[in-house]
Amino acid sequence: MAKKHKSGDKISLSHGAGGKLSLDLITHLLKGNFDNKILNRLEDSAVFELNGQKIAFTTDSYVIQPIFFPGGDIGKLAVCGTINDLSVVGAKPLYLSCSLIIEEGLDKSILEKIILSMKKTAQKARVKIVTGDTKVVGKGSADKIFINTSGIGTIGDGIGLGREKIRIGDKIILSGTIGDHATAVLSSRAGLEFQTGIKSDCDFLSDLIGSILKFKDKIKFMRDPTRGGLASVLNEMVEGKRLGALLYEDKIPIRDEVTGFCELLGYDPLYLANEGKVIVVAASKVAKEVLKIMKRNKLGKDAEIIGEITAEYKGMVVLKTRYGGTRVVDMPTGEQFPRIC
Repeated sequence: MAKKHKSGDKISLSHGAGGKLSLDLITHLLKGNFDNKILNRLEDSAVFELNGQKIAFTTDSYVIQPIFFPGGDIGKLAVCGTINDLSVVGAKPLYLSCSLIIEEGLDKSILEKIILSMKKTAQKARVKIVTGDTKVVGKGSADKIFINTSGIGTIGDGIGLGREKIRIGDKIILSGTIGDHATAVLSSRAGLEFQTGIKSDCDFLSDLIGSILKFKDKIKFMRDPTRGGLASVLNEMVEGKRLGALLYEDKIPIRDEVTGFCELLGYDPLYLANEGKVIVVAASKVAKEVLKIMKRNKLGKDAEIIGEITAEYKGMVVLKTRYGGTRVVDMPTGEQFPRIC
């Protein structure tokens, strides 16, 4: 149901951080007013049928600062992000749009570098950029460049993912190390990239995900943990459910450099953004085979089964620590890292 907001209530950066405030804004203002069965699923892509073909359709905007960072740039990020939003609902990405909002004064060579990066990434992923739009705004009305990409893809027979498919005993698989993207962007912003040596994991997941779709309905749920990281995705997954997620800290892959960065600055890697990782919830009987296949792909070589769906901890995410204790992993509430996705 739509929630009425009082005059004077302000949008804060935290409303775009992927945590509780983002979910509240989406649920009460957008879902509450637009209200339809397709939107109300709140998946990364809308899924619907058109002339008997199951279609996935998505859109996203990219406003990262800095626009060039170790391992990527805003153009590569925009193409990969939309491909990944299609891939995690089981779709084969086909076509993208590219809309640019450019700040007056941007050097043309910088814009060309970004466009060439988008071209290279799209060609590598075998998708076509087929439409778009260009707007130029006055100096100070944007920060260099913002990019919106939309995408469309098709979903094969027998593939149907969703939170409602998840069952107790299912396994949670993570495709690789977490926190690389956030660490790369934040260290670049602070001028520390040469000290951390970390590159963003920014990449498209369509080939990796395509390799496990042969398991069809045994793959229950997928999501790429971008804003809000692993913690946000898993909390959204179990919210309001009569089941919970139990994670094993010693199974979650994290680079030593990311751990050190987090310890230095007081961050929790479970909440750091990623741009080339996927969380897969798979039926217990196929989980090891899914993991084996993922490890054959260079983007899944560090994949691990990091936890399971449990009857305990209903609606909660709980971490079993290396020392045998447990702690609740809450949904983030405030803004940790502005503009890293």
